Amino acid sequence: MEPSNQSNDGHLNLGRLVNRPPSGWLDEPTLVSATASTPTTTAFHLTVKEGPNVGATAVVDDGSCPIFAGTSEVCALALTDHQASRRHVRFEVHNGQLRVSDVGSTNGTFVNGIRTVEAFLTGGETVRVGATVISVIRALNAATTPLPLETSFGSFIGASVAIRRLYPLCKKLVDAQVPLVIEGETGTGKEALAEAIHRAGPRADKPFVVFDCASVPPSLLEGALFGHEQGAYAGANLSRPGIFEEADGGTLFIDEIGDLDPGLQLRLLRAIQSSEVRRIGGHRWQKVDVRIIVATRRDLDVEVAEGRFRDDLFFRLAVGRLALPPLRERPEDIELLARHFWSTNAATDGRPFPEDVLGRLRSYAWPGNVRELSNTMTRLATYGELATSEDGELFIRRSSSAPPPPNAVDFLDDVVTQNLTFASARDRVMFEFERRYMLHLDRTHGDERARSAASGVSDRYLRTLRVRGRVKEARKELEDRHA
Repeated sequence: MEPSNQSNDGHLNLGRLVNRPPSGWLDEPTLVSATASTPTTTAFHLTVKEGPNVGATAVVDDGSCPIFAGTSEVCALALTDHQASRRHVRFEVHNGQLRVSDVGSTNGTFVNGIRTVEAFLTGGETVRVGATVISVIRALNAATTPLPLETSFGSFIGASVAIRRLYPLCKKLVDAQVPLVIEGETGTGKEALAEAIHRAGPRADKPFVVFDCASVPPSLLEGALFGHEQGAYAGANLSRPGIFEEADGGTLFIDEIGDLDPGLQLRLLRAIQSSEVRRIGGHRWQKVDVRIIVATRRDLDVEVAEGRFRDDLFFRLAVGRLALPPLRERPEDIELLARHFWSTNAATDGRPFPEDVLGRLRSYAWPGNVRELSNTMTRLATYGELATSEDGELFIRRSSSAPPPPNAVDFLDDVVTQNLTFASARDRVMFEFERRYMLHLDRTHGDERARSAASGVSDRYLRTLRVRGRVKEARKELEDRHA
């Protein structure tokens, strides 16, 4: 039973103390076939050939997080080139190629002498950043350490290559007790992995407190994090501890850290650096012993580059860093997870797993990731054949409530006659084009990889278009309300 969020004095408990027993689905890890071959790792070596940092090197492979080159001290390829930006260019391995992305730099990024916003490299190219030239060398190396055979890490489940690559690093992070950033789309299992790391470590019998920045109104965030004294503000009838105090001795998991207000980011940084907190309205600093694990659906590297997330806080938090791939990129885990969710659902009443749905489960894109798969198996257990019939609701249907797009000619005529500036009219036309194009892609292609291949642009750029479209729609709605 989940603990109530309502306290006896009527205040909301905005942190969530998780009291689940330490053991998860598997008390002992199960193993995949011992004859499974160890995959090779695609790696790219980056070496500075010209500029003030000649000889500096970095390596990025398909099992690591993206790395950056720039003048910030948190960049894997840290430069002293005054012509380079703090976070100038991003490198990551994607589908066996090196994706190079300029991060809004001042002086641009050049691949083989051509200015580039984004490019996919295969090795042998040069990348110029300011006055620095970086050579790119591809190396296909057999993994020096075989992948672990386990299909779970504590209560976190996954047997795909992408997930099993994370397990050795998770084991190291258990004992290291350093701050940790877990990145991934919504529903990929970030909280489950954080709790598994907590339960495996020396703080296992201490509190595991969950705090979601996105679910708390901005006006309540500071009090929730640091607590308040009686009379600190209107309605503060009692003194209350913050989640740092509640997690003392244990682990504090802060979800959606990328949504935290910049002012509170500074207070959070000070609390982490000094291991001290002071309640709102209080005068006494209190020592706290808390391990910090944070998670985000946002790209924190981009958030830092665009000034929405503090560079120094990122540097403090990203001592350890894990990236959880979406479920569509690890289809080997779908059956394993589906069987797990079925076996742990009380509504099944011991019924055998419905083998006939596996094909549909494997072919689905899972935009909601593991959380959606869990909900789907619950729906299947509850409704049975009603969910699998031709007219059934095995998957939640996603339909746009927006009216059908207007006739293109009428729409253009309407924009032209609104007496808008050229820039404003162009923006409206481009927004409508992007909206219709994305709707077409969604209707004709079942997953992000297929949409990326059909459109000829990267899946990251498609996600950018989606976010930009939502922002523009929200802005237009506000404008319409105030018109």
